[in-house]
Amino acid sequence: MSTSGRFIGIDMLKMQLDLAVQGAGAPWQVAYDPAGLKQVVAQLRALAPPLMVVEATGGLEPRLVSALAAASLPVAIVNPRQVRAVAHAAGILANTDRLDAQVLAQFAATMPPTPRPQPDAATQQLSAVVARRQQVVDRLTAEKNRLPQQVEPALRKRLQVPITWLTKEVERTEQERTQLIQQSPAWQAQDELRPRAKGVGPILSQTWLAEVPEWGQLNRKQMAALIGVAPCNRESGGYRGKRRIWGGRARVRAVLYRGALVATRHNPVINAFDERLLAAGKEKKVALTACMRKLLTMLNAMIRQQTTWQDIRMKAH
Repeated sequence: MSTSGRFIGIDMLKMQLDLAVQGAGAPWQVAYDPAGLKQVVAQLRALAPPLMVVEATGGLEPRLVSALAAASLPVAIVNPRQVRAVAHAAGILANTDRLDAQVLAQFAATMPPTPRPQPDAATQQLSAVVARRQQVVDRLTAEKNRLPQQVEPALRKRLQVPITWLTKEVERTEQERTQLIQQSPAWQAQDELRPRAKGVGPILSQTWLAEVPEWGQLNRKQMAALIGVAPCNRESGGYRGKRRIWGGRARVRAVLYRGALVATRHNPVINAFDERLLAAGKEKKVALTACMRKLLTMLNAMIRQQTTWQDIRMKAH
């Protein structure tokens, strides 16, 4: 049976790749190392698939996806929850690496996702630095929270050691992040557009540069769905449930949440919007989510139109 032009699913482990061609026999395995990646690229070039699908793993997939993208092979990263839902709908309840690769190939054939341009090496490096900073900040916050609870002097002194080191590590990652942005004229231009407004600080600005290459290319609804601040309806027959946000890019949404929280208190535009929603009877969480979406929309429009925060603010009124 010819396998040319068929969809391919790739399941990843730390040391191994399982690959399956849609409807074409048993999967095969390749070591997940530099030699294995070269072998995979050569094999997939020969198969010429219309699309390859891999699951988002939170760290394993970038090396594979970069190698495939560099070889001009179409690849899409998908949400594991969606793939598992399709498997359950098809009556596939078992879960093995080879079976997962086959399910991914079938998912690509029945619900083909749209491949998005993969970030270049510089963007991946910036994203890694941004992620590292957040990891260190989380650990630093945890250690600082433990310090007041510790009454033993010797243990309090020992707690100061990781706090000091983590504080310096945060400073180092911030310096690295700033240097990376300064090395890119395009990033510098976008960062300079960042409004000097409450709620929109360097962390939010530099996170969107690292995590959202689609900035300015999507409309407001598409951007809200991408980040995960678009409310989803929950209706069936006569039932009308509360709308909730779902999915999206959690790391960006977390930074946007903190920015919107500051903006509702100190940014005149977002503060006025928040007060109108609360006066209309909206719950605080609902109003804050709407403020996140409004802030996101204004920033996206600013990048898309290459204009200033002041101009966008005037249009928002």
